[in-house]
Amino acid sequence: MSLDADLLLDWFADTARDLPWRRPECTAWGVLVSEIMLQQTPVARVEPIWREWLTRWPTPSAMAAATPGEVVRAWGKLGYPRRALRLHAAAQAIAEQHDDVVPDDVDVLLALPGIGAYTARAVAAFAYGRKCPVVDTNVRRVVARAVHGAGDAGPPSTTRDLRDVDVLLPEERAATYSAALMELGALVCTARAPKCAACPVLATCAWQLNGRPAYAGPAKAVQRFAGTDRQVRGLLLDVLRGTTGPVAKPRLDLVWSDAGQRDRCLHSLLVDGLVEQTAEGLFALPGEH
Repeated sequence: MSLDADLLLDWFADTARDLPWRRPECTAWGVLVSEIMLQQTPVARVEPIWREWLTRWPTPSAMAAATPGEVVRAWGKLGYPRRALRLHAAAQAIAEQHDDVVPDDVDVLLALPGIGAYTARAVAAFAYGRKCPVVDTNVRRVVARAVHGAGDAGPPSTTRDLRDVDVLLPEERAATYSAALMELGALVCTARAPKCAACPVLATCAWQLNGRPAYAGPAKAVQRFAGTDRQVRGLLLDVLRGTTGPVAKPRLDLVWSDAGQRDRCLHSLLVDGLVEQTAEGLFALPGEH
């Protein structure tokens, strides 16, 4: 297995997007915030919110001092708001247990609340330059095509995926190489319309050499949004984010006509800790009553 490091690194140096969390002055905390925000959310939506957050909460201790409700409100429309609570919990742990410094070790990062395998490796690599495999959907697709000659990656396998990328990493500039793999998958080796003519490793791409076979693996589930519990949960949170205090249930009932689905979603928000109920039966963001 190989994927020419020099070609990929040269291409990345010439074409990489100028993203604020990639700049040398960005702190490890800024990298961690970006990685949490970028999960299942496009860069264009993340960047303005990320800038606002780093201005408001430039350190973990600054965020730890905020209420969970303030953090959920500031999360806005990024989606999957449980990520905001996980980031707040991680900020508290970093402030209390690590002297307000984001750890640089993968295992220590994994011990933080809400930090999973991908995020721990991404922070270690991109904030501290550690040599460790960082695998997201884009990287899996690049490896599947350029290395294995398949049309796309099959179902994820953490052990296999990490092993595949680990053997590709060069001894020098491994973290930059990981960022380049991601960039290649995000901008060139895309799922639906790959821009193969612009690919720096076109000449050695196993998928090209195999005649660009179509993906023949299991069908991938298409995520819909309209009418789902995700949409209803978002509408309920919108009401609470738009107020400064607890609200009565009749106000929440206005957001969705299906009472069964609406109440189920409200209950799930309470279970997730994204909403709290007061002794008077009103509803509010966590820590805001």
